[in-house]
Amino acid sequence: MSAAELLALRRFGDGEIVTLAKLVIETAFQPIVEAATGSVFGYESLMRGFDRLGFQSPLDLIDRAHEAGQLMALEHMVNSRAIAAFAALPDFRARTLFVNLDSRLVSEGSVLVDRLAGHLQRAGIPASSICFEISERFDNDTLPDFADLVRKLRLAGFKLAIDDFGVGHNGLKLLCDHPVDYLKIDRHFISGMEADARKRHLVRHTVNAAHVLGTRVIAEGVETEAEFIACRDAGCDLVQGWFISRPVTDFSALSPVYPQVDRAGGIRRNSRTLDSILIRREIEHVAVLRENESLEAVFEFFRRDPKRTFFPVLNANDEPRGIVHEYHVKELSYHPFGRDLLKNKLYQKGLSHFVTTAPIADLDTPAEQLLDVFTGMGGNECVILTERMRYAGILSASSLIKIINEKRLKTAEDQNPLTGLPGNRSIRDYLQDKALDGDQLRCLCYFDFDNFKPFNDHYGFHKGDMALSLFASLLRREFVGDDAFIGHVGGDDFFAGVSGRPVVDVRIILERLLADFSREVRLCYSPEDQLAGEIRGHDRAGQAARFPLMRCSAVVLVVPEGEIISDAGQISSRIATLKADAKASAVGLVLASTSAHGEPLAGTEISLPS
Repeated sequence: MSAAELLALRRFGDGEIVTLAKLVIETAFQPIVEAATGSVFGYESLMRGFDRLGFQSPLDLIDRAHEAGQLMALEHMVNSRAIAAFAALPDFRARTLFVNLDSRLVSEGSVLVDRLAGHLQRAGIPASSICFEISERFDNDTLPDFADLVRKLRLAGFKLAIDDFGVGHNGLKLLCDHPVDYLKIDRHFISGMEADARKRHLVRHTVNAAHVLGTRVIAEGVETEAEFIACRDAGCDLVQGWFISRPVTDFSALSPVYPQVDRAGGIRRNSRTLDSILIRREIEHVAVLRENESLEAVFEFFRRDPKRTFFPVLNANDEPRGIVHEYHVKELSYHPFGRDLLKNKLYQKGLSHFVTTAPIADLDTPAEQLLDVFTGMGGNECVILTERMRYAGILSASSLIKIINEKRLKTAEDQNPLTGLPGNRSIRDYLQDKALDGDQLRCLCYFDFDNFKPFNDHYGFHKGDMALSLFASLLRREFVGDDAFIGHVGGDDFFAGVSGRPVVDVRIILERLLADFSREVRLCYSPEDQLAGEIRGHDRAGQAARFPLMRCSAVVLVVPEGEIISDAGQISSRIATLKADAKASAVGLVLASTSAHGEPLAGTEISLPS
């Protein structure tokens, strides 16, 4: 049948719209991948071929089916085909299928759930492998049966996602009122996010709020590498869009891993931070319950481990669904007829009726952020930790406090004993954090004394320590505020970082700092050497030489707003190449931009790295 013939049938055959759709509609899958690795987590089921019926989009076809009273039949046809295609994939047991749920079917929700459950049972697919996407396209608050349908879906083991978050009706209310598993941030906020600080701010805070509620975040419509990097650095757990793959109807073209994700942004750091090391040391590997376990099994868990007041609950895909606490089930346990009630087939409650949500975070989440997640709602028993989206263990309140205290102790141990400034570990962690934080312009400053060794050799270590302490005090005086960080690399090398201040303001501070140091360190020399403007000593080859009075040189690497550096080691490498230029400079100050096409920074000597 030609396209023209199908178009004519559509015009006059609304009563047979599902019959026509069966002839041309195809199932397409678009991969949803883990932001950290590029491994496929699942697929969204989409319709293709709607244009052959003369519709501009799948929504037009769905709306016409609703007008014709055939929406349920169309949804059933589309979803049953998607489930059959999903079941034919070789790796479907390790994946999740995301299917759209039209809110206009809420009144028929029980029929829809029962039909799908039958398809899944025949295909051998657990309900936890299916996630219903609830769109903000309609105002779900006006649907009296909506809350009952959401509850029925969760109790049946299905997962739930809020689609188009941020651009429709009541998305925030849905997130507040219902225990959803995923939140899909709309393309509006993702498009051009790498160059828009407002969008990055909104996405980052949406991610943090979702994680406190035990909800994972999917970035929709990621089309470029820059958008992907911005989403990954904002904390999005999963990504979907053309940068990964367009929807495909040829399922042999699907890949288990999309390597462009892992390659995005260059080589990423592999070394673990202090936080990550401490968290992995304190993680508790608690026994877990499966959401399809009987309540008898739950009682047995608590009986075997009477000191344990709760257990994590996972679905068939090893994803956390929440926790079950002893007080959720103890009423039945203590009831004289509780066990008999459980054996009664008329009693319909299972473990899923007693599961409550818990905050979820990745193993590599910074410790302070974990603490914010834990305390965000109050009354939490633990933070459930995941690795590659699967359950890894839990952290209790006492474990979190221990981690924070040990981190503070390690940070104190890292301080330079002479100057009291943070040392190399703290500087490295700061650089790793700022390299990935593109919300603001960052000025990363490296300081190195000129002619310090001859001074130290000539006057002794005591005077050398005085010079180092002098510079540390000047750093503390000049770099004040939450937007500034100072550290002591070691010897006569220092570091300072500033976020959000204009470059010209930072340059003024540095010029004043270097001038003050040159003037005040001059007083550490004898009057004769001050008058001569130099001292006599020996160079590194042991030859007699004359050395000018000490000063400090500074290299400033300016990282523009919106720019992300995936490997913080690149910062150190670029600074190292500029040190010689700073020492050769008349003012001892060189500023350079990390941007390949960065404009020269006015008012100072410039040396842009190649």
